Amino acid sequence: MPALFSVEVLTPEKVLYSSDRVVSLTAPAWEGRLGVMAKHRPLVCALRTGVLSLRLDDGETRYIAIAGGFLEVSHNKAVILCDAAEMDREIDVDRARRALERANERLRTFDRSIDRQRARAAKDRALARLKAGGAL
Repeated sequence: MPALFSVEVLTPEKVLYSSDRVVSLTAPAWEGRLGVMAKHRPLVCALRTGVLSLRLDDGETRYIAIAGGFLEVSHNKAVILCDAAEMDREIDVDRARRALERANERLRTFDRSIDRQRARAAKDRALARLKAGGAL
């Protein structure tokens, strides 16, 4: 049986996910994809918008679309704090596709009235949601 650790994914509104049956997690850190397993050394790092993947002891993998945040690992527990997050099973793929189309259109027709950084962030969030939802 593989060594396990606990994971909590927290948003300002709620505890989105909590489990003590996690074998490994992969997170979108600013420096690149970061992997964590049981008994990992203490760590704090910033996360970018992307997909958090959690491999559980029953072989199942859960995917969570996150909009940036922080990861803290300590005492065989990982805590992910993020502004927004969505479980793979809760993602409205059609809505995410429409959001991606809108963001791409804004970036294509860029003018001074459009905040390019906000359009890129919207595109990144839509892509993360589509990946977590299994549509990409």
